[in-house]
Amino acid sequence: MTNSFGSKAQIAVGSNTVELYRLDALVKAGVGDVATLPYSMRILLENLLRYEDGITVNKADIVAVASWDPKKRVEHEVQLRPARVLMQDFTGVPAVCDLAAMRDAFVKLGLPGKSINPLKPADLVIDHSVQIDDFGSSLSFKRNVELEYQRNQERYQFLRWGQQALANMNVVPPGTGICHQVNLEYLAKVVFTQEQNGVTVAYPDSLVGTDSHTTMINGLGVFGWGVGGIEAEAVMLGQPMAMLIPEVVGFELVGKLPPGTTATDLVLTVTQMLRKKGVVDKFVEFFGSGIAALSLPDRATIANMAPEYGATMGFFPVDAETLNYLRFTGRSEDHVQLVERYTKENMLWHDPSAKLRFADTLSLDLSTVEPSLAGPARPQDRVPLKTSRRAWRRAVSGILGDKCGADAAAVDTWSNEGGNAAPGNLAATKEVTTDKGTFPLGHGSVVIAAITSCTNTSNPSVLMAAGLLAQKACAKGLNTKPWVKTSLAPGSQVVTDYLIAAGVMDPLEKLGFYLAGYGCTTCIGNSGPVHDGIAAAVKDGNLVVASVLSGNRNFEGRVNPVVRANYLASPPLVVAYALAGTMNFDMETDPLGHDTEGKPVFLKDVWPSPAEVAEAMRSAIKREQYVERYAHVLEGDADWRALQVPEGDTFKWDPSSTYIRKPTFFDDLGPSPKPLRDIHGARILAIVGDSVTTDHISPAGNIAKGSPAARYLDSHGVKPSEYNQYGARRGNHEVMVRGTFANIRLKNLMLNGVEGGFTLHYPATGGEPEQLPIYDAAMRYCAEQKPLIVIAGEQYGTGSSRDWAAKGTLLLGVKAVIAKSFERIHRSNLIGMGVIPLQFSPGEDAATLGLKGDEVIAISGIESGLAAKKQLSVTAGSKTFTVIARIDTPQEVEYVIHGGILQYVLRQRAAAGV
Repeated sequence: MTNSFGSKAQIAVGSNTVELYRLDALVKAGVGDVATLPYSMRILLENLLRYEDGITVNKADIVAVASWDPKKRVEHEVQLRPARVLMQDFTGVPAVCDLAAMRDAFVKLGLPGKSINPLKPADLVIDHSVQIDDFGSSLSFKRNVELEYQRNQERYQFLRWGQQALANMNVVPPGTGICHQVNLEYLAKVVFTQEQNGVTVAYPDSLVGTDSHTTMINGLGVFGWGVGGIEAEAVMLGQPMAMLIPEVVGFELVGKLPPGTTATDLVLTVTQMLRKKGVVDKFVEFFGSGIAALSLPDRATIANMAPEYGATMGFFPVDAETLNYLRFTGRSEDHVQLVERYTKENMLWHDPSAKLRFADTLSLDLSTVEPSLAGPARPQDRVPLKTSRRAWRRAVSGILGDKCGADAAAVDTWSNEGGNAAPGNLAATKEVTTDKGTFPLGHGSVVIAAITSCTNTSNPSVLMAAGLLAQKACAKGLNTKPWVKTSLAPGSQVVTDYLIAAGVMDPLEKLGFYLAGYGCTTCIGNSGPVHDGIAAAVKDGNLVVASVLSGNRNFEGRVNPVVRANYLASPPLVVAYALAGTMNFDMETDPLGHDTEGKPVFLKDVWPSPAEVAEAMRSAIKREQYVERYAHVLEGDADWRALQVPEGDTFKWDPSSTYIRKPTFFDDLGPSPKPLRDIHGARILAIVGDSVTTDHISPAGNIAKGSPAARYLDSHGVKPSEYNQYGARRGNHEVMVRGTFANIRLKNLMLNGVEGGFTLHYPATGGEPEQLPIYDAAMRYCAEQKPLIVIAGEQYGTGSSRDWAAKGTLLLGVKAVIAKSFERIHRSNLIGMGVIPLQFSPGEDAATLGLKGDEVIAISGIESGLAAKKQLSVTAGSKTFTVIARIDTPQEVEYVIHGGILQYVLRQRAAAGV
């Protein structure tokens, strides 16, 4: 390495000596002003110092970061090398499939397949495959685990093969917890060490993860964010990650949260503020005196939601609370001392009095935070709890639209004045009979109440508050409404340990919140089915029913196909809404129920005080719980250990498998790429509006009967009861491509008022277009050798970092996506698959240009030499307009030239002969 600034040095840590790259070397050299640089940027700067080689990282890159001017938009590209990679199984299975296929391609090029391995440590946590089929009983966890293994045996055997065949990769077995919480409680080191030439080198922990909520680890002072599986694979394979020097927005926190509020209320407030500010593609760094008032789990709760407020990261620097958390969760004292010594020595320890330079700032007084929800369809749509009934009534009126059966004035009166007399169809109910009795179901009935997701189940304070609320409710004789599907799916096994120790697990169970699984469930669509009678009533009555979940995602169509309104809430509010049973409810004035003497019981009567929560946590949560749970974390249960593990350096693909199939991305890979060509004769596959998420694009949730994916499974002898979900079949590209753009709530503007994954196919011979599922239309165009284009509005691809939203797009035959703007991860993923993201010129979009979907498209300027942010010319029928290639860096241009990032890596490795 070059070491232009003489930053390499050694320090003593206890009885050991470690090498580090000192940031103050730049201070001595008079380069920039590191002392006022945001802490997140300091970690980036250290990474460049450590990897300076004069080729991928040079002196100018280091100077550019150290001298970052927050008043200017910096267009300087740097190469980041994260320390490690984190994966969950939905994205991890296709990543391992790609690695296995790359081994096959390497063998085909005459090179040893076993040379393809992760070069960076990779941890894959199996947490996305458990589904809440069974709920509300002491056997729910056992039954759901049994179903999980039945459905996923092939996938799990494949991952066991990957664990033993691929060097430098660990697999955390199912039933352990959510990857982000396992990362927070166990995997993250804050300061990494590595032996190099007989010397121990210390450096900041950093990572990329294949789940957008990887940012949760920012609460621990760890630098990292979510990327697509494609990009993560490249990092695993030793590729530097190209990025523009980011803008950093400072978020000041002052004061202290008032009684009655939770970290969930805080994060929903932060999310709303940052979405309004606009922080897409930016780092957010928290500072101010209020940080000291937040526990580490509170910080992690805020950091977790960075994708929801649109930021790349939501970073908290290292301080004494970081060290306390590391100790409490079982890290060794030697390691804690290393973290403290290194961060203090290398300008990474938080100084609350430091005056840092930011591109922009905003401030929140924690004392102004109030109890809140977010919904019915976006995390940033915060609703104060005190106005939640009014907000619900407005929301349901908007969802039903002209099907309300009431005029606007009547709806407005009902929304604003309270009372129970809903006008028109808003008063509709359907009678339902289940094993829990007969009851009326109406608009706003809460049919799912789920304590779930990494956002909150990493935070003992809100979980303990939920347990204490349940305890108080049970003591007063309250019960959950019979139509509510209740579940508890913690992010860690430690959660149930301390809930049991606090004596609150029993009352949670009495209200139906039995353990359903350890993993990511309701938040990603693994809520499982609601009762058939409820589903039929919702459909027959056109009812808008709701879910309330302690998650981070509530996008349209995500949680359950029956539910059209989804609300994010703290765990204690989830319990409260299970008791109320409806969103058409005022938590301040309406009783949750009546006690054994017939007296009304209100939320304030059962809400635990901060002192009660603190005392329960103090007495019930112990360091030993973390130590014991993580002592043998990689061993798994008896079912995991009993799996038959395939052998060999290359995987023996089973052509009859409907779960794991060899991907086709490398089938025609040659030693060099084919020249890029302009696009001619293309057809429009879909025109979609603003805020189309990866939930709309990527296959997710259940596989609907009669869908293209279901027809494929039918043809392979799979019964409908064994379809499983798309997430479980991510290792089979044939299923996944058929589910791309198949979301039941997708609105293709080429069709008039039709919802779902449909489009119009225009015959090559002319004539009237035919409405078809998007997959079927794409295959017809493929047979006609017609390339395809997708046209979109603003923030195309928001949501989880799903690689299949890009992979499926490519396999459908889409060559380019033209949008008003792109979400960061999805834009990167499209490039990673060789699909060109194009951005309309300011003020233009499909509507202003009058695009209908019947136009034949040509895009020129590609074959003459693609360059970062090059302007290209588009002809659509008789219209011509200019777009900008959102290929932002020279490195991204290389990926597109090679047909994708993995093809680029393979050719680079092959050229090097390793």
